[in-house]
Amino acid sequence: MGHQRIHTEERPFSCSHCTKRFRTSSGLRRHQRVHTGERPFTCSVCGKGFTHSSHLHRHNFTHTNERPFKCSDCGSGFRSSGELLKHQRIHTEERPFSCSQCSKRFRTSSDLQRHQRIHTEERPFTCSVCGKGFTQSSHLQRHNFTHTNERPFKCSVCGKGFTQLSHLLTHKVTHTQERPFKCSDCGSGFKSSGGLMSHQRTHTEERPFSCSHCTKRFRTSSDLRKHQRVHTGERPFTCSVCGKGFTVSSNLRAHNLTHTNERPFKCSDCGSGFKSSQELVSHQRIHTEERPFSCSHCSKRFKWSSSLRIHQRVHTGERPFTCSVCGKGFTHSSTLLRHKATHSKESPLNVLPERPASEAFRN
Repeated sequence: MGHQRIHTEERPFSCSHCTKRFRTSSGLRRHQRVHTGERPFTCSVCGKGFTHSSHLHRHNFTHTNERPFKCSDCGSGFRSSGELLKHQRIHTEERPFSCSQCSKRFRTSSDLQRHQRIHTEERPFTCSVCGKGFTQSSHLQRHNFTHTNERPFKCSVCGKGFTQLSHLLTHKVTHTQERPFKCSDCGSGFKSSGGLMSHQRTHTEERPFSCSHCTKRFRTSSDLRKHQRVHTGERPFTCSVCGKGFTVSSNLRAHNLTHTNERPFKCSDCGSGFKSSQELVSHQRIHTEERPFSCSHCSKRFKWSSSLRIHQRVHTGERPFTCSVCGKGFTHSSTLLRHKATHSKESPLNVLPERPASEAFRN
């Protein structure tokens, strides 16, 4: 009977705390632990609690590093058959779960559930300290570290700490330079499947995440969140030295290096140092001549997404940099800077350009 409800979409069991409904009573019981905080399954090694026995079973492998479920396509190992099944859909490209409100399809039901919160704006996970709501429990968990400054996941090579295990695993690849996830369109390599998926949208031009304040659309939910800070003025990442605020943590990390002048990311071709791995990757395209960003209007390709955006203004006619004196618009901030000098009779070096709202969040 429980299985037949997959076909009938019947969900007779409703949660008394929220609007969610479930196919089985056991599904409802598991869900209610989100509201009660109950974690009845406890690890005998570290004491960590879990809402599901299967989660505890999978967690136990973290103490043994055992990954008994192997992928026949790429050899990757997994802690559970469920994880293996999800992974295999990367190879088969199967997306059996579809959103009823848009055309998007997903590899797992949990991915679909998280996506649907974009449409419903549901944020069921709330911070007990500041009241901020989140669409995923993992986002709440990560947010909690902003109150405690805790970074429990440490790199064994350089000692750097992270708030998430996935960030640590991605970081470790920076020591090996391994990029195992390859784009089938342009051959670019990525450290994670998520990075590859986000990159592929540069080819498909898919922008599934829309801003509720303006007409802009974005390739990733994180890009949307960062953009929305343009409207809210939120700068949650603050420098402990000078107090300057930033909209994204990576900008704060890059800023911190201005106090130390440290440039830890080195180019293997010319030895130049950079403050971030992103700056290094952008720089390396000078040596490789790689141009992964292509214009949808013509055949031109570019080394950087910012160069593509500037070029596209040739086709769209967009002139986001406006002179406050005469109202004339320009495609480049540098052109506006030169133009403003004609009003002030000053050297262009003494005139600061006005940045468009669309680029204000870059700090």
